[in-house]
Amino acid sequence: MSKIIAVVNQKGGVGKTTTAVNVSTILAKKGKKVLLIDADPQGNATSGLGIDKNIPKSIYDVIINEVEINDAIVQSAIKGLSVCPSNINLAGAEVELVSMMSREQKLKEKLEKVENDYHYIIIDCPPSLGLLTINAFTAASSLLIPIQCEYYALEGVGQLINTINLVKKQLNKALYIEGVVLTMNDARTNLSNQVIKEVKTYFKDNVYKTIIPRNVKLSEAPSYGMPITIYAPKSKGARCYEKLTNEILKGRKHI
Repeated sequence: MSKIIAVVNQKGGVGKTTTAVNVSTILAKKGKKVLLIDADPQGNATSGLGIDKNIPKSIYDVIINEVEINDAIVQSAIKGLSVCPSNINLAGAEVELVSMMSREQKLKEKLEKVENDYHYIIIDCPPSLGLLTINAFTAASSLLIPIQCEYYALEGVGQLINTINLVKKQLNKALYIEGVVLTMNDARTNLSNQVIKEVKTYFKDNVYKTIIPRNVKLSEAPSYGMPITIYAPKSKGARCYEKLTNEILKGRKHI
């Protein structure tokens, strides 16, 4: 049975997709069989792995049109990494889900049919706490939360935790926080150091030791349709994501 990790933060621009793409890639390079689900209508995880968004079937068809997930999965250029892609069609899914029966369970029902085929299933969530994200929470074993080392970093985190607790109570009792990863760190600034302290005070031992730096190569890689470990394998960003993935593989205590 696979471990299903949803990468989530309702704030945009926190390194969520970068984390989902690079952790998935490194897990695959370590010999794990990985499925990355792009559950964001922007489709950045799809294009970040060099996959065309104009595909015949996407995660939208899986959730809304009852297409089996195997019919939407495509193989990435990385051995062992499969992708269920996304495109702008998914933007309408929130509205369409509202009137559906078991609307929070759609993704879970589909994943149950393939979860034995993979070691890890990583879900890149949209930057919101709508029904697509609730579907990811309901399907997931655990949550990976990227938080950027910038002003107002913890803004909205209380709302995220409340949503997690509601899902645990009503839809997925076993859900837990895998860990919190600090991203976009500029070690030269006092602000970054202050944010790191605040996040560690809030999440205590569930913050990963590895902190992802601000890195030019990391921000360039998606425009070339490559994860950082292929685009610039010797860069600081690539080394940090390698370390982070090793921490994820070791596991953490649950909260």
